[in-house]
This record gives sequence, C-alpha cells and structure tokens, in this order.
Amino acid sequence: QVQLVESGGGLVQAGDSLRLSCAASGRTFSRSAMGWFRQAPGKEREVVGGISKNGISTAYADSVKGRFTISRDDAKNTVYLQMNSLKPRDAAVYFCALSTRYSRSSYYVERDRSSYDYWGQGTQVTVSS
Repeated sequence: QVQLVESGGGLVQAGDSLRLSCAASGRTFSRSAMGWFRQAPGKEREVVGGISKNGISTAYADSVKGRFTISRDDAKNTVYLQMNSLKPRDAAVYFCALSTRYSRSSYYVERDRSSYDYWGQGTQVTVSS
C-alpha cells in the first residue's frame, strides 16, 4: 500500500514563492511517475504538472509553465513542487499523486488524472493579493 503525505502549504502574498513536498511510503516510488494537481473551491481538480519515473521529463499546465517546477529525490521518496511568482488564482488545495503504470517508458509523464492511482490528502495554498 502506498501513502502520500503533502506538506509545505500556507498563506503567502502574491509574488512570493512556496515549495511543497510529497513524501511517499512503500517501495514503488522510484518506479512511479508522479504528478501534482490542485483544486480550488467550486472547481474541478486540475493538473498542475508531472514528472517521469527517471526524473528527466516534466510537463506543466500552461497556467503554471515558467513559474512552477517539479523535481524528485528518490533517495528520500519525495517529490517537490517549487512555486514561484504566486498569484491569487494559484490558491487551491494541492495534491500529489502516484501512478503505477510501471510498463510506461521511464521518460513518460502521466498527464491524465485517471492515470494516477494513489493520492495524498492535500495541502492548502492561499495567496493574498
């Protein structure tokens, strides 16, 4: 069984930076593509971006491209979301997710919500203007 625990959320001002972490339990992390999603009140959960199993490939939603960066540290079973130049519209609950599509290429970035099998409980990010 895999458990994902996000941390690092909080209240920041527009233009500030924040780094979210997601720690995974279990032995599957290094074989798994990881993703970050977010959900604002009254809206559907949307993809923020993802990182491949080998950490070489990343992909981002257009709304965060150039401002957010995803990385991973397999020695720590942790994936990170570095968020710079935060805007009020970035405010949401942020979730990390793990995909067990082990047969995928190590360079493949999962982009669909349906490709992820395990989810964290989420961490709140609030951005004041």
